[in-house]
Amino acid sequence: MRVGITSPVVTALPGFHSAWERSAGIEELTRIAEAADRLGFDHLTCSEHVAVPVEIAEQRGGTYWDPLATLSFLAARTTRIRLVTQVLVLGYHHPLAVAKRFGTLDLISGGRLVLGLGVGSIEEEFALLGAEYAGRGAVADDALAALRASMSQHLPSYDGTHFRFSGLVVEPHATQTRVPFWIGGHTPRSLRRARDHGDGWVPFGLPHDRLATMLAGTDLPEGFEIVLGAGRPVDPIGEPDRTRRALERTRAAGATVVNVHVTSTSADHYVGQLEALATLEEDR
Repeated sequence: MRVGITSPVVTALPGFHSAWERSAGIEELTRIAEAADRLGFDHLTCSEHVAVPVEIAEQRGGTYWDPLATLSFLAARTTRIRLVTQVLVLGYHHPLAVAKRFGTLDLISGGRLVLGLGVGSIEEEFALLGAEYAGRGAVADDALAALRASMSQHLPSYDGTHFRFSGLVVEPHATQTRVPFWIGGHTPRSLRRARDHGDGWVPFGLPHDRLATMLAGTDLPEGFEIVLGAGRPVDPIGEPDRTRRALERTRAAGATVVNVHVTSTSADHYVGQLEALATLEEDR
């Protein structure tokens, strides 16, 4: 099981971010990204929301750094760690716009992009962007197929129910022959979508027994990733045993990749926590 970092600073999810992050910026984030890269962690994340209604922000937070700008900056300051959009909302973009913009990120990062993709759930944000909310699942399915057909292609071609294009040059494009797609969601349909169009599934809000039942009833391709969170923020320095147990529970639930939130009081403390977490994994 590989361990990746749910990036601090870039989001402010209630219950999962620390007080110091409110005044932190790109310098602190870069210091943490460089440490995660040096220590061998699998990936960093950055999610997407354009504008969150005030009442929803009270539950989900209202801070969401732009994933393309953020991950592009971090690509220039790291060498091997993967860069994950967790998640990009499919309904907000034309597939060729994603192929061009994030394909360029894959190129400049040396093939380190993972596209985390989701259907989206904030109706007001869809309306703001002029995107269809009621039929977003069908649009997402077609967008995924169109994106797979175009992500690494100089001359992409696709003829689907919502998207059609051909005779167009997309240059630059992704350098990876197959950019990994991790599909977010918590329903059986999201798992089927991930199986049919993606390389991994990022479920959320599911108890482990329900998750195990869903996975047991689905025939998944070889190498398919199950990307799970480790629960509440871990404290490798202060609570190493609890941290080990959290990682083991996540592994036992079927995770091949785990995302961790790390409790911390400063950027320096966060780096120390990463060093302690890396040691725990080495000693496992």
